[in-house]
Amino acid sequence: MADKYIICLDVGGTKVLGAIFNEKREIVYRLKKKSKEKGDSSQNVEKVIVSVVEEMLKESGIDKKQIKAISSCAPGVIDQAKGIVLFTPNLPWRNYDIKKSMEDKFGIPFFIGNDVNLGVLGEWKYGVARGYRNVVGFFLGTGMGGGLILDGKLFTGHKFKAAEYGHMILDPEGPLCNCGQRGCLEAFSSKQGMSSYIRQQVSRGRESMMADAVTDGVFRSKSLKKALAAKDPVAMEAVDRACHYLAVATGNMINTISPDIVVYGGGVFEAVGDLLLKKVLAEVDRYCMPSIRPTVEIKNASLGDDSVIYGALALVEDALK
Repeated sequence: MADKYIICLDVGGTKVLGAIFNEKREIVYRLKKKSKEKGDSSQNVEKVIVSVVEEMLKESGIDKKQIKAISSCAPGVIDQAKGIVLFTPNLPWRNYDIKKSMEDKFGIPFFIGNDVNLGVLGEWKYGVARGYRNVVGFFLGTGMGGGLILDGKLFTGHKFKAAEYGHMILDPEGPLCNCGQRGCLEAFSSKQGMSSYIRQQVSRGRESMMADAVTDGVFRSKSLKKALAAKDPVAMEAVDRACHYLAVATGNMINTISPDIVVYGGGVFEAVGDLLLKKVLAEVDRYCMPSIRPTVEIKNASLGDDSVIYGALALVEDALK
């Protein structure tokens, strides 16, 4: 009998990461592509996703009939039951029925969930949060997402809209966020938030190694890593500001949930997580109830770039049960 496989996708604001898992939960093939082609329509982003799936099948030599399911994430608000992307701030999808589109294309069951929900699910099932009952996750990438495990279950709230605490408002008169509000955690602490701050400082005549890296949008994490290693003042300020607001938001979530563990993940933590964690830990106690803080662990994700695709795997395994 031929082996069966599951294709898992991490669709972000700047890239699509694909992986094929075998029955032992081992990744046997992976591929990464930019998530935006020329133009910015939902169909163009979907074309990239389709091309990632097709290329992985072709290059791995795995027959389409051996694929049990395709599982994906996207940033934003997703009706997980219907497979519809209701809203995503960093991709051009509104009320987009990607499940139907992908199942029509491939004839394979398709599942989708919020990216950070799945990232936290992945870390809870297979990573640093394994064995805990209550988990708060912050994932810092192009945007800033949240995910919650409450009493041993992924918590998605009414109509799958919970845990959008990247849009917790920390300063009502702060910088404009892509969601339309001002002063969200995302507007301060995401790559977009840090990039905006760096552009603002450069426009005031300050010099920075990051000037070119933020010209066309958000920086790549390795550019930030290089600038921090060189102690670039503007980059260091952007990171200090991001960590300050992340510490405030973390304190708020600790006081609200009293979790066993807070997990930080995403591309920026993958690149410079030790430094960021150190900065957050230096501040977070100021924003927590003293009686709650000692019972909460705060750690970086352990699956790195793969947190979300392992979460996508867990989503399929739960669905196929």
